[in-house]
Amino acid sequence: MAQNKFRLIKEDEETCARLGQLRTAHGVVNTPIFMPVGTRATVKTCSPRTLIEMGTEIILGNTYHLYLRPGHQIIQRAGGLHKFMGWKKPILTDSGGFQVFSLGERRKITEKGVEFQSGIDGSKHMISPERAIEIQNALGADVIMTFDECPAHTTDREYIEKSMHMTLRWAKRCKETHKNANQLLFGIIQGGFFHDLRRESAEKTVEMGFPGYAIGGLSVGEEKELMYQTVAYTAPLLPKEKPRYLMGVGTPQDLVYSVSCGIDMFDCVMPTRNARNGSLFTSTGTVKIRNAKYRSDFTPLDPNCNCYTCQNFTSAYLRHLDSENEMLGHHLKTVHNLHFYISLMRGIRQSIKIGTFSKLKNDIPMLFQTGQNRSVADSA
Repeated sequence: MAQNKFRLIKEDEETCARLGQLRTAHGVVNTPIFMPVGTRATVKTCSPRTLIEMGTEIILGNTYHLYLRPGHQIIQRAGGLHKFMGWKKPILTDSGGFQVFSLGERRKITEKGVEFQSGIDGSKHMISPERAIEIQNALGADVIMTFDECPAHTTDREYIEKSMHMTLRWAKRCKETHKNANQLLFGIIQGGFFHDLRRESAEKTVEMGFPGYAIGGLSVGEEKELMYQTVAYTAPLLPKEKPRYLMGVGTPQDLVYSVSCGIDMFDCVMPTRNARNGSLFTSTGTVKIRNAKYRSDFTPLDPNCNCYTCQNFTSAYLRHLDSENEMLGHHLKTVHNLHFYISLMRGIRQSIKIGTFSKLKNDIPMLFQTGQNRSVADSA
């Protein structure tokens, strides 16, 4: 197994927030970090150059989708995912577990793995723990994930416990299969919202000895408070000297709260998906650009933002592009939202460094509740 690649630089004095660095085969990632989601080998509407310009350090790819199309063999022949998509910085790939389990009646779970029908052409496939590692080895991501089951939050305790134990067995099979020292294989903690199951999952996964650990099974429709309680309980169970990744979360408030619990890495489709649907994060709160009041608003979307969109275009123009469903509009909105997230994480890191994180933690929820005119940079 690869040596510890994570360096803990500083811990906040008032919370569990941490400043760190993760060394990968394609560069260093400063944590806490947000990873834009590039599901199909592309962050929607954004070129690699655009992502680099806004300060993106690492992106996420999706094993399930890339396995189905174009196929991991094609990507391997192209020289790996980095060369295939023209991205020279680190990449994390998930194992595809969440996607295959979200297929409902089109999948069957067994100890061997998951049999499922493709959402593209209905063809039948099987992804086992060994297969998930084989695919991710071929993709060549810097950080890869064990294969896990992500049960629904409404599932009863008996099933959650059974599922958690199977995820543990699958994690062991993943570790035994993984041989590429250039790729960091992270274990995933499951257990639903039962604290004793989360503890058992954490203890037994940590015993296997992974370079990093992820908290899975959250942001699947549960109440916000329940998610927060689970994050706050689970994060301290993970080794201090290893990176902690919260999968699929979330809003700016979610990120700030989870950082305060000791989480280092995040991914979520929210900034890109919300952008395409006209919901934009700003230093004065959330803007619904489709509202009629923006039709003749000739000011920047966010006066406190230095992204390309805000420096060159008005809210009226963004609303016009959105109304016409123009591709440029999707691009400009996505650029802004991702820039907001990247800048937020940069501000969080700076606040931990200089000892003002608690102030930022208090300001962010108030910002989105009241729409106060305050910049994230000022909060840092």
